[in-house]
Amino acid sequence: MDFPQELKYTKDHEWVKIDGDVATIGITEFAAGELGDIVYVEVETLGDTLDTNEVFGSVEAVKTVSDLFMPVAGEILEVNPELEDAPELVNESPYEQGWMIKVKITGELPADLLSASAYAELVGE
Repeated sequence: MDFPQELKYTKDHEWVKIDGDVATIGITEFAAGELGDIVYVEVETLGDTLDTNEVFGSVEAVKTVSDLFMPVAGEILEVNPELEDAPELVNESPYEQGWMIKVKITGELPADLLSASAYAELVGE
């Protein structure tokens, strides 16, 4: 399983790519695999400012629906437009084409973000 070294991870299986004060967020390959075939991604929080661990949307797979949690506090600037017509990108390319939101970070980064090696250990890889 792939966990890119440049990303940070959460215990809720989201990944975060930090670029200055903007964070790109998605779910990990592990999470996508556990959920199965993703059929719908819902994010209705565009323009909202949310705190860490608040729900920013949900992902629907064939058998389940899971909430998506903010790994950092910030304003949701962008939602990946590709996912509306192609939610399977989350399964096929979770770290590149399957990203979900971009956030303008407000405040400090949470201390509990995990490195790639710590996340791999968490999921037993």
